[in-house]
Amino acid sequence: MVYADLHVHTTRSDGTLDPDAVVPAARDAGLAAVAVTDHDRLHPDLPPVSDHGDVELVHGIELRVETQVEQIDLLGYGVTPTDALTDELDRLQRDRFERGRRIIENVERALSVDLDLEPREGLGRPHIARAVVSHPDTEYDDISAVFDDLIGDDGPCFVARDVTPFADGVDLLRDACALVGLAHPLRYDDPDAALARCDVLDAVELHYPYDRPVGNDPDGGTELVERAIAEHDLLPTGGSDAHGTELAKAGLSEDEYAAVSAHL
Repeated sequence: MVYADLHVHTTRSDGTLDPDAVVPAARDAGLAAVAVTDHDRLHPDLPPVSDHGDVELVHGIELRVETQVEQIDLLGYGVTPTDALTDELDRLQRDRFERGRRIIENVERALSVDLDLEPREGLGRPHIARAVVSHPDTEYDDISAVFDDLIGDDGPCFVARDVTPFADGVDLLRDACALVGLAHPLRYDDPDAALARCDVLDAVELHYPYDRPVGNDPDGGTELVERAIAEHDLLPTGGSDAHGTELAKAGLSEDEYAAVSAHL
């Protein structure tokens, strides 16, 4: 049974769940704790941790950073915004706005359609993919196909982001958050290189609903993460990485969350 889902996105980034609906959705899913971790955006006036009766709400953030190998995602929990973090997030939102505009134009040109979608803060590629799927004049009925054909990292309509350097991102989150960890380590092209970065972090996601096996051993990926946890004395975290309304697909047990909660 999942006790805490610590990776949830809302309409402030590329999720479909309204921020005010997070706690009720967590309650409906039987969760005792939930973390909002929107991409490159904070939630105004939300304290680091707040008690909503039977549900504890953690203010978090997911920040993409650049390493020498590839881009990876950091998760910060228990956020108290600093001026430096706020300034960097403002810069990233301006970049997201411009990037979104260019991707929308590229897709409209490629498909000869008007998506009726305007660039805005918090816009992500899933928004664009959903607009393509819902458009009556396209043949797409699946978001993943839009990524595969058009807007994925190697797609013809892709536009790269100007993301935060890894060391800068760690410093910004450490100053503003009670806990900083690596998100979904097995999703990256080089999980070993991503996990090696955990030597300066507090935590790593062990539980999420789309583990990618490493090598020929179907359990090798989990063992790789568990080895990093032991080597770097990390706290395991976890969550659904929910972009829809269904929570508790993955997350922490009560004992695992107790260890995280002590840091928050």
